[in-house]
Amino acid sequence: MSDAAPSPERPSVLPAGAIPAATLAIMRPSGDAGPAEILMVKRSATMVFAAGAVVFPGGRVDPDDHVVAAAHGFADDDGDGAARVAALRETLEETGLAVGWPGLAAGDTDDVRRALLAETPLSGILAARGDRLALDTLVPFARWCPNFKEARTFDTRFYAIAAPDHEHELTVEEVEHSHIFWASARETLAMADRGEVSVIFPTRRNLERLAQADDFESFSQHAAAFPVELVTPWIEDCDGASHLCIPGHLGYPVTSEPFERVRRG
Repeated sequence: MSDAAPSPERPSVLPAGAIPAATLAIMRPSGDAGPAEILMVKRSATMVFAAGAVVFPGGRVDPDDHVVAAAHGFADDDGDGAARVAALRETLEETGLAVGWPGLAAGDTDDVRRALLAETPLSGILAARGDRLALDTLVPFARWCPNFKEARTFDTRFYAIAAPDHEHELTVEEVEHSHIFWASARETLAMADRGEVSVIFPTRRNLERLAQADDFESFSQHAAAFPVELVTPWIEDCDGASHLCIPGHLGYPVTSEPFERVRRG
């Protein structure tokens, strides 16, 4: 449900200069038969955007991501293909977890991660190894571009994927992040409500959406039932108070929040 009833939905327009980005909700079965756990990272307190906030792994789309996407059959100007590549690449860089890369053996993961962090193009790594990414294993479920007049505005595509089996310890890339953990969407929201972690508005809304499903399969079915449309939150007056609102037809159980409670970035 919503904190307040927003007025009729407003069309979303991509802000000029928005930076293409991608993020990934990686879901694995919990050890106690509870809801699926999702990999989260805490951003460094020194970062310009969302400093200290808990987020899904991800980052901006690089030019080489378009090269990789084209090699996998996507059109040169297909933003979805490049975003899928960016989501997988950024996750490996940030956490050490290789998802959507079936040909990458566990023993090679650290070397490939170091190469990526040293700015070796992913396209060159894939060509040298003869590997292909499993880009079709990513489930698209959202696209957000909040326009809060921050220094940077990101046009972020959200994907979900089932976590691969892995035995090595995951570690954060310390320049951008300070902590990494697995928790269900409900657990992360509860931690935020207790003040133990901080989440920005888009992350909270998408955690609430993920919390409606108990596992990757059921969330995939949920995602398929709703269109992926650009979400650009807007401010409106509800019951005498300013609320930040999003559309009501995209699968989100909460579609507005008092503006004074919102963490924007």
